[in-house]
Amino acid sequence: MTRLSIAVRPSQAVVERIAALPRPPHPGLHWSEPERWIVKLRPLGHVPEHLVGPLGDALAAALDGAPAPECVLGPVTVRGSGQWLYAPVDGLDELSDEVFAATEHLVPVTHPQPYRGFLVLATGRVPAEVGGAPVEGTWRPDEVALVADRSAPGRPRLVDLLTLPVG
Repeated sequence: MTRLSIAVRPSQAVVERIAALPRPPHPGLHWSEPERWIVKLRPLGHVPEHLVGPLGDALAAALDGAPAPECVLGPVTVRGSGQWLYAPVDGLDELSDEVFAATEHLVPVTHPQPYRGFLVLATGRVPAEVGGAPVEGTWRPDEVALVADRSAPGRPRLVDLLTLPVG
């Protein structure tokens, strides 16, 4: 079983803006690396390997001809429950709905929640003063990825198992 997500990646210009944010050291705060900067359309959790092909087929059918949404980052970073620092991302609701509809027969939704797009910047003990930094940007993703998280402690590793064009 592999932990999978369906996600889009920010443009290089947006990555550069995020990388320019201050990253002050704090005990227990772990800043995420650029290779982990994705915006999940649907986290799938641990999925058996034999479902990767059917997931790809379902996504390909659902995304065929789908327009590239405009993603809007910001306007400020948000400290979520003291253990996450993220940048909100708007504009992906419709694409996320399509992804959920296309895949829930393969990976049932066990914890229904309204969709919220965000990009995780840090985890751990996030001090209150770290949130609220201005960060803005827009981009149109040209692909959606089925991403496997094969990270180990101290070694982030997200692997695109497949990518599908949008737009």
